[in-house]
Amino acid sequence: QKELGLPEGRRIPMVALVSRLVAAKGMDLIVRMMDEILQHENIQFVLLGTGDKVFEDWFKGLAWRFPTKTSMKIRFSNELAQKMYAASDIFLMPSNYEPCGIGQLIALRYGSIPVVRETGGLKDTVQQYDKYTKQGNGFVFANYNAHEMMYALKRALSTYAQFEVWLQISSNAMNSDYSWKNAAKEYIDLYTKLINS
Repeated sequence: QKELGLPEGRRIPMVALVSRLVAAKGMDLIVRMMDEILQHENIQFVLLGTGDKVFEDWFKGLAWRFPTKTSMKIRFSNELAQKMYAASDIFLMPSNYEPCGIGQLIALRYGSIPVVRETGGLKDTVQQYDKYTKQGNGFVFANYNAHEMMYALKRALSTYAQFEVWLQISSNAMNSDYSWKNAAKEYIDLYTKLINS
């Protein structure tokens, strides 16, 4: 918060976006809803990335409209990206499509809870948190729709206010294992099953 020039407070949820600023990454959804979200929610929204000029200019305007709630860094910096992953509470990734996705995996390792669209690699790695089973490591929405994205983010924010529940989700996130160790075991199990059938 200090480095990004934002008010410092332990209980202000920080929502991060580290991404190429292009339509495929869901920027049009954010453009449609972020003003409304910032008007009604006590959050800080931080962004790092470059891309289409129309999106770059829009995010610069967002920073002008909400100077105490946003920090827009229109550039690339691996060092700052790592700090944003580590400092944020929520990682926003509303991609239109995402064959694999690395951002959500990095966020999970840091305990920054992903809010993602249920597509491609995001669907494979982020599961909706279930308050009854205490399983799941993030918040998802199915359709490529700005309001669905907003409602998923609002679900995450309302859950953030429940400290013990948020600790459980963070623990689930940091313990998510998508390494080749697990994938290799699944391949071996599949090959064994095929050989024995």
